[in-house]
Amino acid sequence: MIKVCKFGGTSMADGTNYLRVREIVAADPSRRYVVVSAPGKRYSGDRKVTDLLYETARDVKEGGHVRDAYEKVAERFRSIVHELGLAMDIEGVLAETADAIEHEGSEDFAASRGEYLAGLVMAELLHVPFLDARLYIKFSADGRLDGARSYALLREALKGKPCAVVAGFYGEDAEGRVKTFSRGGSDVTGAIVARAVGADLYENWTDVSGFLACDPRIVASPAGIPSLSYKELRELSYMGANVLHSEAIFPVREADIPIRIKNTFRPEDEGTLIVPTSKYDFLNRPVTGIAGKKDFTVIFLEKSLMNAEIGFAYRVLEVLLRHRVSFEHIPSGIDTMSFVVDSAELTGGILEQVEREIDEAVHPDRLSVITGIALIAVVGHGMSRKIGIAARLFDAIARAGVNVRMIDQGSSELNIIVGVENAQYERTVRAVYEEFFKDR
Repeated sequence: MIKVCKFGGTSMADGTNYLRVREIVAADPSRRYVVVSAPGKRYSGDRKVTDLLYETARDVKEGGHVRDAYEKVAERFRSIVHELGLAMDIEGVLAETADAIEHEGSEDFAASRGEYLAGLVMAELLHVPFLDARLYIKFSADGRLDGARSYALLREALKGKPCAVVAGFYGEDAEGRVKTFSRGGSDVTGAIVARAVGADLYENWTDVSGFLACDPRIVASPAGIPSLSYKELRELSYMGANVLHSEAIFPVREADIPIRIKNTFRPEDEGTLIVPTSKYDFLNRPVTGIAGKKDFTVIFLEKSLMNAEIGFAYRVLEVLLRHRVSFEHIPSGIDTMSFVVDSAELTGGILEQVEREIDEAVHPDRLSVITGIALIAVVGHGMSRKIGIAARLFDAIARAGVNVRMIDQGSSELNIIVGVENAQYERTVRAVYEEFFKDR
């Protein structure tokens, strides 16, 4: 059996946590390949190494040299190596890294050095080879992961290596420059390695014991989710359940490799198992989880005989494309259509321009904009198998005294999304949780 283990920033925060990781890896011989993040916060008010490295990149851009931010990074790694009692030449590695950051002059390169340095130290601690992800994880000219090439390179590099450490978060673009994934992208690296070696399980180790049924900042001690499908994970992650990077499922899903979320600080906990939909048992649960986000804008259009007007939606989408604005949902009726957009994409006067151009493009009878909308997704394969789930959902929201401004249900019947005013977001989440999870 082969397991690939990815350890997040909290698991890499200091020497004590490195030793925890070593114990976890040693406890199971099938944990053969380890992917690491950059060190995270050690305590409230501390700074993540990746944030310090982004600041270092700004220092280099402004003055040509690394300054105080990089010295803080260097001190973190000196401290970790000292705590672990390693004999490696950390000063030489840090000096070489500083020179490379100045030479490359790239924000992505600077940011990637947290994982690079963490990987070197972890490999030294485990006495296994270290793989620099730049050599094996490749991006195509359009900025997308070149999966086929990356899997092949990693497979060849790991052939004959019973164990190894791979740096997370970055690879190399088509022009030979270091390119990073979005924040949290070490999750994606772990999935790529798992796919490359044909792992039986991808373990993602973090500081929580799996997914919770909703945000614990809104509901105290919510129920855990013992298992969920890739599709449910995608829906919950997209709507803000950020235990796992939303793109991490794609490499492993293609090969039907399950993921288990585990807690570095409570390794005995079962965590959450994420499995292919074809192998998923929804355990007779109507709802698996609840997630949501605030601050959306709804652009509402009404026009008689809209359904008969060929190209209506296309012309609206052309306006959004010109302004590089992506949409989240498009609820529609016979003569109405709404475009739900993250409000952050419509700042700096863009909303006003979009309104004007849509009006010119399709001449609606009515165009109105609703801001300050929160979206809440109720997710679960079991919803389509139970009569009355929608009735229970909207009854719970009504009892809480909340007015629903928008309703959208996916064609997969996997979720129901409701839009409410930002101010009523928390109240709505609590009401829905109480309805579906109070007896679990």
